[in-house]
Amino acid sequence: MGKVFRETSRPSSSSSCPASSSPPTTTSTSITETVNGTHHFKITGYSLSKGIGIGKYIASDTFNVGGYSWAIYFYPDGKSVEDNAAYVSLFIALASEGTDVRALFELTLLDQSGNERHKVHSHFGRTLDSGPYTLKYRGSMWGYKRFFKRTSLETSDYLKDDCLSVNCMVGVVKSHTEGPKIYSIPVPPSSMGHQFGRLLESGKGTDVNFEIDGEIFAAHKLVLAARSPVFRAQLFGPMKDQNTRCINVEDIEAPVFKALLHFIYWDSLPDIEELTGINSNGSSTLMAQHLLAAADRYGLDRLRLLCEANLCKDFAINTVATTLALAEQHHCFQLKVVCLRFVATPGNLSGVMQTDGYKHLKESCPSVLTELLEYVARVSEHSVSLCRHGNEAILDGSDINGRRVKQRL
Repeated sequence: MGKVFRETSRPSSSSSCPASSSPPTTTSTSITETVNGTHHFKITGYSLSKGIGIGKYIASDTFNVGGYSWAIYFYPDGKSVEDNAAYVSLFIALASEGTDVRALFELTLLDQSGNERHKVHSHFGRTLDSGPYTLKYRGSMWGYKRFFKRTSLETSDYLKDDCLSVNCMVGVVKSHTEGPKIYSIPVPPSSMGHQFGRLLESGKGTDVNFEIDGEIFAAHKLVLAARSPVFRAQLFGPMKDQNTRCINVEDIEAPVFKALLHFIYWDSLPDIEELTGINSNGSSTLMAQHLLAAADRYGLDRLRLLCEANLCKDFAINTVATTLALAEQHHCFQLKVVCLRFVATPGNLSGVMQTDGYKHLKESCPSVLTELLEYVARVSEHSVSLCRHGNEAILDGSDINGRRVKQRL
C-alpha cells in the first residue's frame, strides 16, 4: 500500500504577526446657512406722520424669522437730532430675547411707479468684511439714520397716494453638524387615523348611537372615551347614561356632530364643502365657529386649537363679532386679540356695529365692549415701543453714501 503524506507549511517570519490595518475613518460636516423670511410693511398717511418728533417712530407688526421676532422701525422726522429732521430713518430691530443673534438684512423701499427702480440696501449675495451682523440683545437695531432725504423722498416715485411700501428680508445664521448615515429606512406616515376612520365608515362593532334632529350617528364607546374625557365620563363614569343604545344630543346641529365624529376618528378636519354641500367662505367660517364650541364642550383641545387657527385666517364684517363672542366664551386668547385688531381697523368698526353678531356680543359678553373701546383707543395712538428705552444699541452698517458706520444710537 502506498503512503499518503500530508504536507504542512511553516509560517514564514513575515506572516507570523497579523497584518496591521488602518484605523476606521469617520466624517462629519458642519453646515452654516441662513433661515430667511420677508415682511412687507405699508406706511399709509405719510404726510400725517410728519412732525411726530425726532427720535419717534412708527413700528411694523412683529414677524418671526429663524426662531426670533423682528420689527421694522420708520422715523418720519429722523432718528438723530443733529440731522434736524432732514432725513427719514429706517431700521430693523430684534424684538425678542436673544443673545448675539447673527443675521443678514435687506431693506427695500419700493418704487411704486412700476419702473422697478427700488432703493435696496442688502447684505445678501455680497462679501462682508466681518461676516454677518451681530445683534447683542432685544432692542438691538441695524439700519440707516440717513436712509433718505425727506425733500427728495416726497417728490419721488417711492411715495404714492401718501403711502410708502417697505420690504425687509432677514436671514438668521444657523449652524449644525451632520454625520454620515449608515442606513436608509423609509418610514411611512402613520395610518392610524385612516384605519379608525374606515372603522367609523364601516359601522362594524358600533355599540352606541346618538340622535340629533332625527338623524342617528353610530359610534364605538371605547374610541370616544379614549379621545374625549367628556365622552369617557358620559359612557363609563359614575354618572354614565343608563341608556347608551340611543343618546339624545341637544344644542348641537347634526352636521357639526358629524364633523366632530370625523375628527375623533380621523384626527383631521373634514372637507366642509363635502360635509355641508355648500361651497362658500361663509359656510366654512360658520362650521368652524360651531365646531370650536363643540370641541370645547367635549374637551377636544387639539380640535379647538385647529378651529381657532382657521378662524384667525378668515374674517369678515358680518361674522367677526360672533367669532369675538366665541373667543371670549371659550377662552381663545389669540383669536380674541386678532378679532379686536380687525374690528379696530379704521373702516371696520361702523360696519361691525350694524350686524346681528354685534347685538349678540353686547348681550352675551358686555365686558368685551370695554376691551374693544380700549383697543380702538390704543390703535389710534402710535405703536407701543418693543425696544428697551434707555439702553444703548449699536448701529453697525453703512450710511446713505455707503460709508461704514459704527455709532451709538
